[in-house]
Amino acid sequence: MSEQAVVSLRNVTKSFGAGGVTALQSIDLDVRPGEFVSLIGPSGCGKSTLLRVVGDLVEPSSGEVIVNGKSARQARRDRDYGIVFQDAVLYDWRTVEKNIALPLELLGWDKGRQTERVRELLELVELQGFGSHRPWQLSGGMQQRVSIARALSFAPALLLMDEPFGALDEMTRERLNSELLRIWQASGSTVIFVTHSISEAVFLSTRTVVMSRRPGRIAAIVDVDLAQPRNADTREEPRFFELVTEVRDRLREGGLDEESTAPGEGELVVSEETP
Repeated sequence: MSEQAVVSLRNVTKSFGAGGVTALQSIDLDVRPGEFVSLIGPSGCGKSTLLRVVGDLVEPSSGEVIVNGKSARQARRDRDYGIVFQDAVLYDWRTVEKNIALPLELLGWDKGRQTERVRELLELVELQGFGSHRPWQLSGGMQQRVSIARALSFAPALLLMDEPFGALDEMTRERLNSELLRIWQASGSTVIFVTHSISEAVFLSTRTVVMSRRPGRIAAIVDVDLAQPRNADTREEPRFFELVTEVRDRLREGGLDEESTAPGEGELVVSEETP
């Protein structure tokens, strides 16, 4: 394992069921502190499975998973990571403040400390004034910001994100991409992010991990050398389009049919099917 890695995967393989369907095969990857690493690949390639392996929600069939210098299971027990899914998974009977505070309640933080931390997080995700609202009173994008705040509530070293913006319209998605970068830089967390969108992966990432068709392998890793901070103008830079093209080419080399990419958009139109 790289001494500096927050996450280190060595020869990780995952098979499901009696038939032995192999979702992941021989995955080797290091994620360094402060990186924003996106996983992208064709439908069913196992990228969500890989995220769940890192989070100890799925156990690998073989190989080694180290998170913060310990086993994935111990890292989960030590609450070394926060996780955000495609659905915000908020509790309608709790206010925004109480949804964010839930992990802190479970950790036994006193009320004063909870209140101060929730206030900080509402400022971080720019939801001041919405703390007393219920989730159903918020837009989908606002709900996802609450979910991100909750995942960051206990300051985890690692944030795992499984297509958190996949169900949102394009304009909201692009706005939240920019907000996520701001939150990532302010929080200092390391992020592993699953997406089907080539342009989203390039805009957000320091590195993009391209996965092959099942059984999922790492087909390529593309370093994203766009300057920080990034904004709407970043998407108009020639280098941005060069990187989008490079990721698309690596996807095709990894077995993704050309028809699976919408022309000119850099979006994959298929959806993840975790085996």
